[in-house]
Amino acid sequence: MSSFTISDTDLNDIRGQVVVITDASSGIGLATLRLILHHGGKVFASDLNPLPPYLTSTSFFATNVTSWLSQVALFRAAEKRYGHIDHVFANAGSRPSCSLLEEDLDENSDLQTPDPATYDVNLVGVMYAVKVGLWYLNKNPRSGSPLSIPPSNIQTRPPRPPSRPTLPALPSPLRINAIAPSWTDTGILTPDVLAALGRGNYQSADAVARSVVVLMADQMRRGKMVYSERGRFMDLEDGERGVSWVVRGVVDEGRKEGELEG
Repeated sequence: MSSFTISDTDLNDIRGQVVVITDASSGIGLATLRLILHHGGKVFASDLNPLPPYLTSTSFFATNVTSWLSQVALFRAAEKRYGHIDHVFANAGSRPSCSLLEEDLDENSDLQTPDPATYDVNLVGVMYAVKVGLWYLNKNPRSGSPLSIPPSNIQTRPPRPPSRPTLPALPSPLRINAIAPSWTDTGILTPDVLAALGRGNYQSADAVARSVVVLMADQMRRGKMVYSERGRFMDLEDGERGVSWVVRGVVDEGRKEGELEG
């Protein structure tokens, strides 16, 4: 398993390209927006909340990612503004909205319905963005790469290739890549969690943004998932060098040891 670095030169090919970003007003989305603009790219941003005042010149469309019609309107507006779309960053995410372990009772002492808001944003919202994004990217002969963020921390489960099953059905020019950020200083992590982790044990949103933009800028990256931890980057899908391959090897060794002991 090998790590890799991302230099500023690696990001320069984003210049002049149009990127649609959901949840762009804070966190990883905002950091990605700034990085793309810094390297000469164009951003059509969306969020329920407005962009910071210093970005008033950036194209913005108020969007509820859990609404199909809202996302359709977003992409229609982006195409109308720029004439085409090169990349989509399906970034919207939210904190857990409920716990299955807590007993939330109503006035009749009956269990209340769990709040599905997190799943609506992190799963349904991303699915909507990728679905609409693919349709608009397919209209652009210059191709593009929609990306989605796994809604849970990659450290909580063994790595797996979520994008691969979709790749064979994609038109040739299109690419789907993903990022897997470890603990990152965004609104999803509360101050208490960050304090418990301790300074130096989590990364900034700016570090994650570099993994997002390099997947867009490098046309050779297809079906990749980049894991980032404290500003270090690893490819989870890169054959015998990827984390998935290493994990499979560990599991196989464990099975062999179990057979020998039995």
